[in-house]
Amino acid sequence: MALIKSISGIRGTIGGLAGEGLSPLDLVKFTAAYLTWVKEGRVATGKLRIVVGRDSRISGEMVNSLVTGTLMGMGADVVNLGLASTPTTELAVVAEKADGGIILTASHNPKQWNALKLLNEKGEFLNDAEGKTVLQIAADERFVFAQVDDLGHESFNDYTDYHIRHVLGLALVNVEAIKKRNFRVAVDAVNSVGGIIVPRLLKALGVAEVVEINCTADGYFAHNPEPVPENLRETSAIVTQSNVDVCFVVDPDVDRLAIINEDGTMFNEEYTLVAVADYVLKHTSGNTVSNLSSSRALRDITELHGGSYTASAVGEVNVTNTMKATNAVIGGEGNGGVIYPASHYGRDSMVGIGLFLSQLATTGLKCSGLRATYPDYTISKNKIELTPEIDVDNILLRIKQKYSHEKVNDIDGVKIDFDKEWVHLRKSNTEPIIRIYSESRTAERANSLAQEIIAQIRRIAGI
Repeated sequence: MALIKSISGIRGTIGGLAGEGLSPLDLVKFTAAYLTWVKEGRVATGKLRIVVGRDSRISGEMVNSLVTGTLMGMGADVVNLGLASTPTTELAVVAEKADGGIILTASHNPKQWNALKLLNEKGEFLNDAEGKTVLQIAADERFVFAQVDDLGHESFNDYTDYHIRHVLGLALVNVEAIKKRNFRVAVDAVNSVGGIIVPRLLKALGVAEVVEINCTADGYFAHNPEPVPENLRETSAIVTQSNVDVCFVVDPDVDRLAIINEDGTMFNEEYTLVAVADYVLKHTSGNTVSNLSSSRALRDITELHGGSYTASAVGEVNVTNTMKATNAVIGGEGNGGVIYPASHYGRDSMVGIGLFLSQLATTGLKCSGLRATYPDYTISKNKIELTPEIDVDNILLRIKQKYSHEKVNDIDGVKIDFDKEWVHLRKSNTEPIIRIYSESRTAERANSLAQEIIAQIRRIAGI
């Protein structure tokens, strides 16, 4: 059993002892702590209003009942969206003029996991200080429940069509161009809420035919729900037999977008953001942002369009804060997370699909042909486990000093930018592990670069 408390929310496995997994007691405690934080920061008077949405995982109904009940027990009115994606819930917070929101999803984690993702009144994730305050309130159990006459009430509202209309209304989503291409599009929604909203969006965009793969939103994930190549072999095989132009794959809460080419090859999730950014930058001059572990292909494309690229610390809230600071017109993460400020500051696969299809339609290329137009990089992901007594911070400092003559970024671990490749080292917050991400023009060189750094770490650590 596992319970992980972080600034981005509370996640854990269902079942077991309280405090060891995500038990009903934990759900009540952290929900109450979150609402206490909302109350303490609120200026307006009157009833608090909180939006709640959830993915379709098996534990969702149970978790939803406990969370909404706790919110009402704390005196807040609840707008219950039912089955709704993370970006749908984010948009609903703003549309409802709510004081915050909670998304019940463990994102790409397997079915035994669930989580509370916490939003502010802007429909955006809490920052570091805010998240730590919520965790401290929970630890102190500093919350007061409402008297019977002050209990909150629950209303229900489905925001699926609202989200679809929102995407269709974006200026750069070219519905006419998409319709003219008569696209045949497949979607793998891993049997979660993407199976409800993505096919409906595709039809609204004018896609001629939609091939649904794992689109029954029952929470019984058809494969490991993280949309990475090793989990999509069966989906890829279906694509090769289906005569489609492109296949979109989303994770259970629809904030990560992976793409499979018409021939069954992977577009590569790192390149979802690259392709969307290329399209946006063709029409809107400006800057871009991704996190330190994302492909440098975004920087290449940005500079080609005359913009400036900035790397942020890892984590969606860090990306969005950097985007705001640099006035970025597009940004996100290399895991397939597209953040488009003209829509909202949250990763949104629906927006990503609308913009990607517009790019594909207006270029006239096949999906594999579009991918071939971008710089080709490969990322290697490795880790090295150390003994608890080893000083991980000292190792990172020594590596930073060794490569001080290169471009070094230490806002989140240590990233070393070489002329045509990079390596990023980050320590785990929970165990003595250093994660080593490296990127180069070939898989062989990316792996070789990682092994060079791992060897240096071993020498420094004396292991």
